[in-house]
Amino acid sequence: MSTRPLERLPTIRAKLGSTIVIAVAVTIVLSYFLIGFALRNSPRDTEAVDALRTARQAVVDRLPEIPAGTMIVRRTVDGTVTIEGASLDVLPPVFDDGAPHWGVVGANVYASIPHPDGGTLTVVAHSPSRGFLGRISATLGFLQSVWWQLLAAAVVSAAIALIMARWLARGMTQPLRDMAQAARRMETGDYSTRVHTRSRDEVGQLAEAFNTMSGELEDVERLRRDLVANVSHELKTPITAIRAHLENLLDGVERPDPETLQVMLTQSERLGRLVDQLLDLSRLESGDVPLDRAPVELAPLVTQVMSEIDVARPDRGVAVSSDIPDDLPPAMVDRERVHQVLFNLIDNAVRYTPPGGAVTVTAHRLNGSVEVEVHDNGVGIPAEHLPRLFERFYRVDTSRSRADDGGTGIGLAIARSVVEAHGGHIHADSAPGEGSTFTFELPVAFVAGDRRTG
Repeated sequence: MSTRPLERLPTIRAKLGSTIVIAVAVTIVLSYFLIGFALRNSPRDTEAVDALRTARQAVVDRLPEIPAGTMIVRRTVDGTVTIEGASLDVLPPVFDDGAPHWGVVGANVYASIPHPDGGTLTVVAHSPSRGFLGRISATLGFLQSVWWQLLAAAVVSAAIALIMARWLARGMTQPLRDMAQAARRMETGDYSTRVHTRSRDEVGQLAEAFNTMSGELEDVERLRRDLVANVSHELKTPITAIRAHLENLLDGVERPDPETLQVMLTQSERLGRLVDQLLDLSRLESGDVPLDRAPVELAPLVTQVMSEIDVARPDRGVAVSSDIPDDLPPAMVDRERVHQVLFNLIDNAVRYTPPGGAVTVTAHRLNGSVEVEVHDNGVGIPAEHLPRLFERFYRVDTSRSRADDGGTGIGLAIARSVVEAHGGHIHADSAPGEGSTFTFELPVAFVAGDRRTG
């Protein structure tokens, strides 16, 4: 495959400089040719002066011979016309004022002077600057007469263009060089480098996109490291507990009674639950889990979830209630996945609400969606933690052990993935000491004749 000439140049500055110099050279050549074409008539003055000189020599009979392509017209007082020399098939104008005249007639120049004996003598000379070929010939002749001026102007213009191109290219390509350097640093795992530019052109837009990509890669790398650390910690806790009990059993420190075996079973169940949730979250985020959508009434589903939580946490002392209107339309969702979202949100609210508190589940229609809110009056969440609340294993209180309350740290991440898989959005509003409200949207299952919009 053929390669364009500029593609052989190693840098953008060289390509830009070469392009500008070539463009300037072409512009100069075209401009000079057009200028020469416009000024091609300037040799006419010289031709008219030569014709006038020939006429003066002829009128005093001092013309040794008639030049080629020249016609002499003698006109006497009585109107007699005599023609000598070349036959140009043209007659010049007649002047009777006794003054010399010169000009252009047809494709020729002429010069007319009064004769001492009366009448006039007119010299008509063929001009090569008439007609298309004549114009080209005259233009080339003019350019040939000033070729060194054109060459000097072209050299100076090209030098100035090259200097300006180098100066402009340096500023234009600096962000590209910075991006290349930053990309080399990213190869080593350093995603903190940013490209600084004030340009708003395509290079500036590319720099902004590069900075956005660097920031996202930095966040992904941070999440990856946090995920590895958190998964390692979460897996290590039950494995360490099981191993400790097994060593005690082997050393005879503990006996294989039901209490010890129950502790080991609980830790193994926690380990299996964590692995299952990680696999579930991975499938949800990759879109590998199909959703079995069907119209689902939310009120019975919320009641079912609340009863399950009452059975799972009978001693929390937290009142859980719901306030869902009877005319709320069903949602077009996967029942099991929405059950998972509600259970995670209500269970979290119960766990982080002190005894005597209350958790309320409400829902209402908003345009083409059903908006569900889970509100509690618990400890609340500081504002700086809200943007990262739905990240995997993110902890608001890093000193709090999840082993104490049974949390795995990925329930909210699963809830976000499920809601987004349904085309909705989930967010949290909270303030320390004032409780928290988790809100998510689900699509409405429209029924015939239902035209409500909220």
